[in-house]
Amino acid sequence: MKLTLVFGFLLTAALYASVGFGGGSSYTALLAISGISYTLIPVISLLCNICVVSGNSWRYFRGGYIKLSQVWPLFLVSIPAAMIGGMLRVSEALYLGLLCLTLLLASLRMVFGSYAGDETAVELAAKYGKVLSGILGGLIGFISGIVGIGGGIFLAPVLYRLGWGRGSEQGQNIAAACSLFILVNSIAGLAGQISKNASAEFYVQILPYWPLILAVLLGGTFGNMFSLHFFKAEQLRRVTGVLILIVAIRLIFKWVSMAS
Repeated sequence: MKLTLVFGFLLTAALYASVGFGGGSSYTALLAISGISYTLIPVISLLCNICVVSGNSWRYFRGGYIKLSQVWPLFLVSIPAAMIGGMLRVSEALYLGLLCLTLLLASLRMVFGSYAGDETAVELAAKYGKVLSGILGGLIGFISGIVGIGGGIFLAPVLYRLGWGRGSEQGQNIAAACSLFILVNSIAGLAGQISKNASAEFYVQILPYWPLILAVLLGGTFGNMFSLHFFKAEQLRRVTGVLILIVAIRLIFKWVSMAS
């Protein structure tokens, strides 16, 4: 395993943990361009996500930022959807295609997307909040379970548009909700992935990648404890979005050559 991959995971975990996220999309992107088997990517990425956001979720819970009365509709559908997504057996071409689409949409959202509220969306949320949360959680959870991410990268901008946690603590409330969302969906998605790959040979293939788990544990702990401020959340979002966009474009060429 290349040392650059380990360092990339450590740095990603530290930066993402400092703003309350897991970094699943970046882990998946790094793994995808490293050339490892596509069946291993979701498992490694979800394991890393769990390691990073567990500390974040605990910190937000102790700080009183996680309101279970608000977030339960998101989890009610997302947890089983993420598990079902993880259980699905997909071909390498389909997996790579879904991954390309997911990374492309995520990167474009991060680079160009607006995190401002929308009055129409806020009105809809006030009227159909629980139904919208269930639909939103289910869709994000299902795709996240397949490709091996937590889904926070898609959830956060939508919550801003819906006016979630408005006020001086809006950013903290949304980060807290996304952190817990990433955690529960990563666990559910991982359970689904493991259920379809329950063989000794598969676990033997996973073992050589233990340095990546150690790297995100160290990076996530550092970012979580010291709340790094080398980048503001907005800067981190856009820089990461550009990097993921580059990876997505590279993977699109690989997918096209595979499909043809």
